[in-house]
Amino acid sequence: MKKLVLLLFLSLFGGLTAQDGISIMIDGQTTELSGGVYTVVAASNLTFDVPFDVFNTTGQSHQWRVTRKKVSVGAGWTDGLCWGHGTDPFGGTCFSSGQMNTNPWTTPGSVGVLFTINDGEYGKMKASIDPEDLSTSTSHYRYYISDDGVNYTDSVDLIVDFTAAIKAIKEPFSVTIAPNPASDYLTITPNNTDPVTIKMSDILGNLILKETIYSTKKIDVSDIKSGVYILSFEGSGMKSFSRKVIVRH
Repeated sequence: MKKLVLLLFLSLFGGLTAQDGISIMIDGQTTELSGGVYTVVAASNLTFDVPFDVFNTTGQSHQWRVTRKKVSVGAGWTDGLCWGHGTDPFGGTCFSSGQMNTNPWTTPGSVGVLFTINDGEYGKMKASIDPEDLSTSTSHYRYYISDDGVNYTDSVDLIVDFTAAIKAIKEPFSVTIAPNPASDYLTITPNNTDPVTIKMSDILGNLILKETIYSTKKIDVSDIKSGVYILSFEGSGMKSFSRKVIVRH
């Protein structure tokens, strides 16, 4: 009976039910989201990222494409998307809101953009959401997975709740960074589970990495040159700040 109710809900809601061989999860988490809904609260108008991992256990290789559909989006909201192989250190190919100017919109099928996800591998799908300033609304996005951009095989819905008029009182954000100096890995532990964007730059301002974290994150610094680096932290409803870290091999 529960399964019947769930299938009816997904049918009415418009998403696909999870398909065998495809699993969609938030990066670093284990909750299955294929055919389901992920809700996030945006406490301010700052742009933030929602990173999904799309796992392939179909038994064969795929060159998946991602189709973004704006189901119901607040006026003035913009969004972007990055899509790449799980091993791509740059996060794949990123598309701006200006490039994603149709609804629905699908990643290009050109050779320079397509990549192969073998059985047992995964793709990284990062949605960037930019709420409209001084607005109060909830926006609904859907991301389809397909081989051809037409015949969808799986999907995940993203609900972004942005209520600018009501701001909860939060504990001041802080992080623990260890070890420092670091030689192999740098572990960053935030004091809450709100999405926080971290940027690592060298002392000349060159960007080394940029990621959005939701919980403890381990960063591999074994291939980074010894020296002093700056970690910057940005998030909804928080004041940006930086910390100095040292990499020493």
